[in-house]
Amino acid sequence: MRFGAVPVREAAGGILAHGVRCGGRTLKKGLVLDAGHVADLEREGVAVVTAARLESGDVHEDEAAARVAGTLAGGHVEAARASTGRVNLHARSAGIAVLDSALVDAVNGVDEAVTVATLPAFEAVARGQLVATVKIIPFAVPGGILEACVSLGSGAVAVAPFRGCRAGLVMTLTDALRPKVLERTAGVVAARMDAFGLAIGDVDRVPHRTGDLARILARQAAGHDLVLVHGASAITDRRDVVPAAIEAAGGSVDHLGMPVDPGNLLLLGRIGDARVLGLPGCARSPKLNGLDLVLGRISAGLDVTGKDIMAMGVGGLLKEIPSRPRPREAGARTGREVGAVVLAAGESRRMGERNKLLVEIDGKPVVRHVVDILLESGLACVTVVTGHEAERIRSALEGCPVAFVENADHAGGLSTSLKAGLAALAPACGAALVCLGDMPAVTAPTVRALVDAWARAGSRAIVVPTWQGRRGHPVLWDREFFQAMNEVAGDTGARHLMGEFRDFVIEVAAGDEAVLLDIDTPEDLQALDRRRREDEP
Repeated sequence: MRFGAVPVREAAGGILAHGVRCGGRTLKKGLVLDAGHVADLEREGVAVVTAARLESGDVHEDEAAARVAGTLAGGHVEAARASTGRVNLHARSAGIAVLDSALVDAVNGVDEAVTVATLPAFEAVARGQLVATVKIIPFAVPGGILEACVSLGSGAVAVAPFRGCRAGLVMTLTDALRPKVLERTAGVVAARMDAFGLAIGDVDRVPHRTGDLARILARQAAGHDLVLVHGASAITDRRDVVPAAIEAAGGSVDHLGMPVDPGNLLLLGRIGDARVLGLPGCARSPKLNGLDLVLGRISAGLDVTGKDIMAMGVGGLLKEIPSRPRPREAGARTGREVGAVVLAAGESRRMGERNKLLVEIDGKPVVRHVVDILLESGLACVTVVTGHEAERIRSALEGCPVAFVENADHAGGLSTSLKAGLAALAPACGAALVCLGDMPAVTAPTVRALVDAWARAGSRAIVVPTWQGRRGHPVLWDREFFQAMNEVAGDTGARHLMGEFRDFVIEVAAGDEAVLLDIDTPEDLQALDRRRREDEP
C-alpha cells in the first residue's frame, strides 16, 4: 500500500487519510475518492490530499477485518458489519466467554497491522454484549499477512450459554446465628444464582453438625445437579464440619481454598453426580467474589477442577473493582420499564441570539420534535430538564404528557442537568434513555431498537446507537449505572463512563446518521435542513 501526499488531480481511487472540508461538508477519513470528489476539491482550491492507495495483493481494511473476525467467531458469537477497519464480535446468548488465548496471541503476533482484543476468559456476558473486537490499523494489509492470520485456526472467541440445572441450598445453624442473617443470605444467594440463569429449588436448614449435615446433603445430592452449602462458620480445614459431612455422605472434596479475594474459603466437592460448593463467608454479600467465578462456569456447563481454581490467581484480586460484573442484590432492579430524560436546560450560546431548542422545523420547535418521537416510542415516561428559558421550553411542549424538573444550577454544566433528570425519574424505571434536546432527526424505530437491546440483555447494560462505526445519541443506561452517573461533574455528560464500563456497552446499528446530528450552530441547522430536503421524494 502506498501512503502519502497525492495531487488532487491524481487522487481518484485513493482512500482519504485525513478529513477535508469541501463545499460546506467534510469528506471524512476513509472515504474512497471518486471523480466527483476530485472535481469538488479542485473547485475548492485544494491541491494536495493525504491518501492511501492499494497495490496488487492488498486487502481493504474492512474486508480484512471481516475475514479475521469471521475466522475467530466461535459458537454463540456473531460478527457485526465491518466499518473503518473494525468488526465487533457479540454474544448471541448470555453465558461465559470461552477464549483460545494462545490463538488470539498468535493472531496478534503475525503483524502490527492486525489486532484482536477480547474480554478476559470466562467472563460472564449478556446477550448482545461485546466479547471481542478486530481492528485493522492501516487502510489495507498485504494478502499474505491476512492469510497468515486466518490460517492459524478458528473459533478462538466463543460463548458457552448459561443452561439451567437443578440446584439446592443447605444452610447450617448455630445458636448464635440470627434468623435474619439466614434470610438475607438466602436472598443474596438466590439473586446471585439468578444472574447466571439458575434457580434454587429446595432450601434446607440444619444444625451445624457433621452427621445432621451429611444426611441432608445425601438427600439433596440425589435430587439436584448442584448443592450449595452455607456453613454457620467458615470452612478452615478439610476436617471441618462441611467437608467432613460431604465425605460422610459418600462424596469427596476436590479442592479447598482459592487464590481469589474475596472468596478464599471456597470448597469444591462432589456427591455422586452432584457438584457441591461450600460457600465462602463473602457469599452473604452481593459484591463480586470467588463464588461468582466458579458459579459462572458451572452454570454454562463447563467443568471446574482444582487446577482450574488454582489458576485463578492472576486477576483474582477482586476487591474494589467496581467495573467488574457482580450479581445484583435481591430487589435491586426496580423495574423493566424505560424512562427518558431530555436535557433541555442549556443556554445555546453557539447558536447566537436564538435558543436552538425553540428554533422551528416544519412549524414545530426542535425540542418538540424530540419529545414527540420519545412519546411515539412508547416509553414509560418522559422527563424534561429545563433551566435556561424554562417557561418558553414548557410552552413549546404544552399539551405533551411529560414531567418537568427545573435545574436551578444549569449554569454549572451538563452534569447538573443529568443528575436532576435521574433524580426525577420514576422508581419503576429500570433504565434511563438520556436524550439531547437538540437532536430532532432521531426516529422512534431507533429508540425502540435501543430499548429492545436492553431488554434482551437481561442484565445491566449501556446501549448506544452507531452509524458507520461512530457512536451517537441517545444512550440508554441501566439503573445500576446511575450512581456512577451522579458522580460526573462539570459541563460533561456521562459518555466517558462507557470507557470505564466498556464490558457492558451494547452497540446498536442505527438506520441512518440522525444519531450523530445535533444542532449547536446555525451551520448545523442549515446542514440538517439540506439533509431533510435531500431525503424528500
